Amino acid sequence: MEHLIHVLQTDRSDSEIIGYALDTLYNVISNDLEEEEQDDSEEENSAKQVDDLGSQFTEIFIKQQENVTLLLTLVEEFDFHVRWPGVKLLTSLLKQQGPQVQQIILVSPMGVSRLMDLLADSREVIRNDGVLLLQQLTKSNAAIQKIVAFENAFERLLDIITEEGNSDGGIVVEDCLLLLQNLLKNNNSNQNFFKEGSYIQRMKPWFEVGDDNCGWSAQKVTNLHLMLQLVRVLVSPTNPPGATSSCQKAMFHCGLLQQLCTILMATGVPADILTETINTVSEVIRGCQTNQDYFASVNAPSNPPRPAIVVLLMSMVNERQPFVLRCAVLYCFQCFLYKNQKGQGEIVSTLLPSTIDGNSVSAGQLLCGGLFSTDSLSNWCAAVALAHALQENATLKEQLLRVQLATSIGNPPVSLLQQCTNILSQGDKIDRRGSKVQTRVGLLMLLCTWLSNCSIAVTHFLHNPANVPFLTGQIAENLGEEEQLVQGLCALLLGISIYYNDNSLENYRKEKLKQLIEKRIGRENFVEKLGFISKHELYSRAAQKPQPSFSSPDHMMFDHEFTKLVKELEGVISKAIYKSSEEDKKEEEVKKTLEQHDNIVTHYKKVIREQDQELEELKQRINTLTSQNEQLQATVTQQVSQIQQHKDQYNLLKVQLGKDTQHHNSHGDTFQINGIQTEEVSKLKEELEEWKNKHELLQGQLKEKDSVIEKLNSSQLEMGTTEQSSQTNKFGGLEHNNELQKELEMLRSQIQLQSAEISKLQMENQKLQVMKATADPALGDTTAAMSSELEARLEQEIKELKSQVKALSEEKEALKQHLDSSSSTVAILQDEKSKLQREVAESKKEQDDLLVLLADQDQKISALKIKLKDLGVPVEDEDDTESGDQGDEDEDGDEEEQD
Repeated sequence: MEHLIHVLQTDRSDSEIIGYALDTLYNVISNDLEEEEQDDSEEENSAKQVDDLGSQFTEIFIKQQENVTLLLTLVEEFDFHVRWPGVKLLTSLLKQQGPQVQQIILVSPMGVSRLMDLLADSREVIRNDGVLLLQQLTKSNAAIQKIVAFENAFERLLDIITEEGNSDGGIVVEDCLLLLQNLLKNNNSNQNFFKEGSYIQRMKPWFEVGDDNCGWSAQKVTNLHLMLQLVRVLVSPTNPPGATSSCQKAMFHCGLLQQLCTILMATGVPADILTETINTVSEVIRGCQTNQDYFASVNAPSNPPRPAIVVLLMSMVNERQPFVLRCAVLYCFQCFLYKNQKGQGEIVSTLLPSTIDGNSVSAGQLLCGGLFSTDSLSNWCAAVALAHALQENATLKEQLLRVQLATSIGNPPVSLLQQCTNILSQGDKIDRRGSKVQTRVGLLMLLCTWLSNCSIAVTHFLHNPANVPFLTGQIAENLGEEEQLVQGLCALLLGISIYYNDNSLENYRKEKLKQLIEKRIGRENFVEKLGFISKHELYSRAAQKPQPSFSSPDHMMFDHEFTKLVKELEGVISKAIYKSSEEDKKEEEVKKTLEQHDNIVTHYKKVIREQDQELEELKQRINTLTSQNEQLQATVTQQVSQIQQHKDQYNLLKVQLGKDTQHHNSHGDTFQINGIQTEEVSKLKEELEEWKNKHELLQGQLKEKDSVIEKLNSSQLEMGTTEQSSQTNKFGGLEHNNELQKELEMLRSQIQLQSAEISKLQMENQKLQVMKATADPALGDTTAAMSSELEARLEQEIKELKSQVKALSEEKEALKQHLDSSSSTVAILQDEKSKLQREVAESKKEQDDLLVLLADQDQKISALKIKLKDLGVPVEDEDDTESGDQGDEDEDGDEEEQD
């Protein structure tokens, strides 16, 4: 082995020899035996020897953790001859020493992630063996299961199942489903991840079976069986309630439950698949009201259609059906009623006299038929099913007391409770198929459930004088081991009759029953017999899980929910037997106070619930009212605006039509005169408005002229600085002066026009007065009043016009003054301009004289320099350069002046 490992370490580049080394190690460690013709004893011995050898070789190999890490590195190689034998060897190591190899892979960097890449391999052989490897890797290791799940295993495995054809696929689908079970079973984290990833929705196509269900292959049955088990893993009663509930809701919303119910009611489905489907549907609906309501509405495709529950109960009470199927139907019925008071009520209502329908078979009738049949298994199943219909529902326990049964023709009907006790007491006389103990245990469980926490039922039970003697007789006898269970249940039933007794029957008060036990049985003996129940082996089996799973019909004795009741009541009844009458009285008082307290609490809860409902309703009403209020306010604002518009229009029409109506009522001539007067007045007003506008325009123009004069004044101050600015200001002042004169001429002409208009208006006013004088004197007071009103208006308007004319004349005078002042300023500016021009001429003359002097001096200097040179006096170059520079500067200066 050391040499083989050395080859793996050193010859990595040679894929062929690596492949051979891995194959050799696989053959050494693997337990796969070749088929040889050997005796059974020899085969067993050789298998044990090989198993021991394989484990020993595995221990040697994994002693050095580097070997497993090396193997993980080789599995990463893409070469088929290296990767495939590496996968097989690692799988074999996990089979031999699973936990140790798992731990090494878990601690190695990216160990699990490397193996996850096998699922993405395009070569099916490697991919399929990779699934088998991951199966071994994920066994009983929650940490690795989580890593594999978060490495996108669900997505890849579901893709493989879809590619392979879902339930019609081969063994690869089976391997994938087994791996999914490993990842999800008892792993709440992965279950939640599976649900949150919307993978439940992808399970629905698995259960789409066709109408033709004949000839299912063994592989399809296996695949569908595993698929159903996978659904059950997600909704198992052992999971946390919150997780189970969310998965149940998801299965309903995606249509998975509907698909399962279709298989449930389909024909030609194999018995084991049908049984597993019933179990799966049971757990999908267990404790989920929505799913339970849907299941109650499912009908079988029969004519006439029957509810699925009725069809299933028919199978349960039919002794010809397989035992496993009958157990599954019972479990389905129990799950349907679990925490489902509505469903319980519907089942019990089918037994009540008012709702019995003679034409169709109901669930209640089937249960009664099973309860009183000669098949002990049917008796037990029907009793347990009916007990579940009463579980934790005191109202239905009281209603079931009303059920009457017709025993035979001519005899009066008997209550269901009485009939159960009659069968219990006559159990040995009736010829039954199966265990007689089973029937009696079933009936005693039903009676214990019925009487517990229901004083009225206890009173009805004790009212029959034969019941208490029968129970005490059963408990007091020394029977065989098989009958001890019946004795224990009889003791429990008698204890319930004492504990929940309200002392309404004088002969069967609590104290008298205790005395009876003391005399006939003995308290110690009674408690001992009561303890037989919880000590029984079948009791402890039933207490483990809700699903009734029994190896044979004879082992079908206890129900899971009943074991909870026994656990709850056993200690309480034992204490109650030993209590004195005073203690009982005290306990009764405490019970009464507690009941009162509970009643008060329930009352307040009810009140709070009602108040909550009222609050919700009021909130909804407030919301609706606020929305309506907003809508109404919007409409009101619209209407207000519309009303305002209509008012404005109405006022306009009133103004326009009011005068017309007045004129219509008066004489026609007056109408004409008044019409003319109104028209004239409106014209006068319009003209007045025009003159006002013109006046405002003139004022604006005057302001502009004032600003121009101010500018001229400022420019006059700046004239002394530069010659160019003064010239421009002078020319600008002259231009503005000309413009002002033109503006004044225009204003004069406008004022003349205004005076002409005013004289014209005065003439029209005189005409109107003449027309008024010549009008018919019989027009009355109305015409005189109207004419006087018009005269007053006209006089007022004439006054206003005169005042405006006066204001305009005043403004005209002001403008003249402004003009005179501006003309004087212009004359002053002209004088200053002439002065400046003279000064400029004088400065130019002086400049010319200076230039002439400079030129003479330059000539003299150059002549002197020549003479000095002739005389031999040295002349410095600096002087030359300086003079040259100066000459250049002078030239530059001249050029600048010319520019």
